Amino acid sequence: MKICSVICLLFAVCVDVLSANRFVTFQKENNSFPLVCNETAVNILIDEKDQKGISLAVENLQDDFNAVFGLKPHLLTEASGGNCIIIGSLNSCYIQQLVKKKKLDDKELQGKNEKYILTTVEKPLEGIEKALVIAGSDRRGTIYGIYELSKQIGVSPWYWWMDVPVVKRTEAYVLPGMFTDGEPAVKYRGIFLNDEAPCLTSWVKQYFGTDFGDHRFYAQVCELILRLKGNFLWPAMWGWAFYADDPLNSKTADEMGVIIGTSHHEPMARNHQEWVRKRKEYGAWNYATNKEVLDNFFREGIERVKGTEDVITIGMRGDGDEAMSEDTNVKLMESIVENQRKIIKQVTGKSADKTPQVWALYKEVLDYYDKGMRVPDDVIMLLCDDNWGNVRRLPDEKERKHPGGWGMYYHVDYVGAPRNSKWMNMTPIQGMWEQLHLTYEYGVDKLWILNVGDLKPMEYPITLFMDMAWNPQGYTVDNFMKHPHEFCAQVFGEAQAEEAARILNLYSKYNGRVTAEMLDCKTYNLETGEWKRVADDYARLEAEALRQYLSLSPEYRDAYKQLLLFPVQAMSNLYEMYYAQAMNHKLYADGNPEANDWADKVEACFARDKALSEDYNHIMSKGKWEGMMTQKHIGYTSWNDDFPADKLPEIFRLPAVERNAGGYVFTEKDGYVAIEAEHFFDKKSPEGMDWKVIPDMGRTLSGVTLMPYTKPVKGATLSYKMTLSEKMKQLKQVRVIVVVKSTLAFQDVKGHKYSVGFRGGNKVTVNFNRDLNELPENIYDKFYPTVARRIVEKEVTLELPASNGNTFILDFSPLNPAIVLEKIVIDGGGYEDSYLYMNESSCKRVK
Repeated sequence: MKICSVICLLFAVCVDVLSANRFVTFQKENNSFPLVCNETAVNILIDEKDQKGISLAVENLQDDFNAVFGLKPHLLTEASGGNCIIIGSLNSCYIQQLVKKKKLDDKELQGKNEKYILTTVEKPLEGIEKALVIAGSDRRGTIYGIYELSKQIGVSPWYWWMDVPVVKRTEAYVLPGMFTDGEPAVKYRGIFLNDEAPCLTSWVKQYFGTDFGDHRFYAQVCELILRLKGNFLWPAMWGWAFYADDPLNSKTADEMGVIIGTSHHEPMARNHQEWVRKRKEYGAWNYATNKEVLDNFFREGIERVKGTEDVITIGMRGDGDEAMSEDTNVKLMESIVENQRKIIKQVTGKSADKTPQVWALYKEVLDYYDKGMRVPDDVIMLLCDDNWGNVRRLPDEKERKHPGGWGMYYHVDYVGAPRNSKWMNMTPIQGMWEQLHLTYEYGVDKLWILNVGDLKPMEYPITLFMDMAWNPQGYTVDNFMKHPHEFCAQVFGEAQAEEAARILNLYSKYNGRVTAEMLDCKTYNLETGEWKRVADDYARLEAEALRQYLSLSPEYRDAYKQLLLFPVQAMSNLYEMYYAQAMNHKLYADGNPEANDWADKVEACFARDKALSEDYNHIMSKGKWEGMMTQKHIGYTSWNDDFPADKLPEIFRLPAVERNAGGYVFTEKDGYVAIEAEHFFDKKSPEGMDWKVIPDMGRTLSGVTLMPYTKPVKGATLSYKMTLSEKMKQLKQVRVIVVVKSTLAFQDVKGHKYSVGFRGGNKVTVNFNRDLNELPENIYDKFYPTVARRIVEKEVTLELPASNGNTFILDFSPLNPAIVLEKIVIDGGGYEDSYLYMNESSCKRVK
């Protein structure tokens, strides 16, 4: 009793709400168990008669040790001297011996589902001094314990699928105590590979050389699922047939310990492609008219999976994931289910309730349920979200008593209205947590399945989904944001985790605003500055992600690019492209030739989008993921658009004109007019001289100056035309701010001058640089502060002349050479002080 009490106490202390506590240390501590020390790795002892999935996981553990320590543990099937790791389920002869010798209390495992315990035992078996024991209630419990050890020595579940590197170590130890993750809250936890063309199919073709996912491919998928403590898979089914393409697929998954199901419209363990490929032979997918053929089709499916743990989907939908009929024929559906269960009983030789089944209430199938159709008590009722992450229906208190339990089919990938969402992770962390939390609170705990599309680039939402399926109550509103931090720490190390998690959270949040496929130039408001703000948010995040990427050791950069840098860069670029398109359309409508600059920007971003994908496919990870990033995402107008490739957004161009051609007319808004110097209406210059635009001169757009500088400037003028509101016109006088470059008085030490005024009103002469010198009274108060900011700002008060209309012309005339005008603001009371003198006001080019 004392031993049991101590073990239970240790168990209670060592269980963490999120996962097993840390039990691996890389420095020797008191009573710690050596995994690797003195350049020697501990041996592993298994019962070769234990389930094969355990030995397969142990082989992976050996490889993981080799990756981390450069040492591969020897695999033993008989006890020998020294220390070792004993691994097995309750079926293992060695685990049974430990229980019999009271070295291990099996009460923590008996009757449990997929649970492991990990503990150290002194003199466990004859000839063994000390052992680390990983014991499971069943094969998957044992496998999860194996992979938890792998994770804690430094091998990420995503080591292969996201190229996460391992930190090389020379020694490692396990702390004393008992460690466990407990039992999973949700019985079946898995992913659905879907919508797999063109990305996943193209990648499989180049990597495995097959036109379908064969057992090598599915072995990698199943290993990932198990390392994430999942146990369930709906295989890809657009163009592939899991069971028929490669007979080793089912065998591989079953041996590894992954339960296979078929999607919501693939009943009786048959893949839709198996019907499609023989449609001429089989006839119509219609139970009312083709019952005999369909029953035989269903029977073959059950015969094929007999003896596996596969979960059988029952019921029917229409041919190709469509509604079966316009009306909801409940009697027909009830007869389908009844006959399917008869087939299951006949083939298995057991009552139908001994074979796990699921009825997917997806889309219109929910109507059958709402009209009163019910299935037998043992069948799992699979609810679903709206394909966008919001659960459609949850069971009420009475429904929760359904013995078969309830499941949830959830999406982070979708093909359908209003637009497909296939290219990028668009799921906010908060949204998934909140809806899964809601799902579990309503008793949905039998099956959780996540539609992940091509699997990549959904690495993070897959991990969050799997972790929540294991222990949803461990993630509360107060702590669920620790999850991205812990995920990033495991991938990039603790030193990089905080910043990586911040970027992961923000890009998930930003992407959740609108999917890439639904984004266009009209999504955000250009006039209010909203478009620029959101584009700037992405640009800033891209800069921050790139900064962290460059700070990483080279071996981490491929993983970082897959998880963070590529999605941030790709979406930032997409936002910049559509913002540029919005600007192009606006300026084109205004007759502003700058529309052409924004058209160039659209084209540049469109080209960069392709270049980013090319890098993902061909450069990153030495081309390992070729074909994975080929999803169309630019050019949708409806979800089922059939366009061959991304399409350049529509842009407009004005005939090429010189930047200093003039013809601009401004419209006052909000009580001020802000004018860039190069946007003049007209110009005058002495013979042999001309006004020149110096691009990017100054704080904003450009500077304008009269050249050559050595000739007299008499008669030179820049004119600015504007339309003022009646309210502003009534002011009679306005404040005018003139911004010129901080040119010094090189020609006349008394200062250089310009004049400014409205036609028909007063003109004011301004000496703008007479105090820009190093005299004691000027040097610190005027000279240095001004030249360091590179501009001279002067204010004048000007009369608004009487006018029959609301159109006014402001003239600016240099009285000395080399005066560079940058900006003019006419303020009728609405201007707010701004270092960049506000955005330019609306203008049109009229000539």
